[in-house]
Amino acid sequence: MEEQIRNVIKQNIELHENLYDITKTIAAAAEMMNQCITAGGKIMFAGNGGSAADAQHLAAELVNRFLKQRKPLPGLALSTDTSIITAIGNDFSFDDVFSKQVQALGRKGDILFGISTSGNSGNIIKAFDAARNLTISTIALIGAGGKIADLADCTIAVPSSITPRIQEAHILIGHILCEIIENDQCPGN
Repeated sequence: MEEQIRNVIKQNIELHENLYDITKTIAAAAEMMNQCITAGGKIMFAGNGGSAADAQHLAAELVNRFLKQRKPLPGLALSTDTSIITAIGNDFSFDDVFSKQVQALGRKGDILFGISTSGNSGNIIKAFDAARNLTISTIALIGAGGKIADLADCTIAVPSSITPRIQEAHILIGHILCEIIENDQCPGN
């Protein structure tokens, strides 16, 4: 059992070390998000399963606080309203649960931040299509590959195909983004 634990920790450390290779992309995403907020836009987060929880987590970090006591920043998780999600899923398709929300809530100048471990989530793909039609910028946080990689304005691709390791890297990257945004948006706090 201890050997298994060590192997998982080793995989995590090795993947995190490989994230040094994508720091420019992470910085580009942070810059996009900062520009959006500075211009009065909001960040809409979307994801499925564990990525839905990450979407909620990151939206909460912006709206409430991350490390500083400061003004709320505009973040919204599209995975939280069960009445909307189930109505859309029932009346249309599960693939439409985020695109309809983007159409209803998104405005030019906002960002859609899609999280997909596989990079192939149908509802994230449709949401990115809806965002493009509304000239809403898109950021994808994915694993190594998938259709979403080519759809986003900025794609942060974690170099792994192991789902739990990708998810662990996703929350690290999300926290890095939140810290950068918080420091840039509220420098005096």
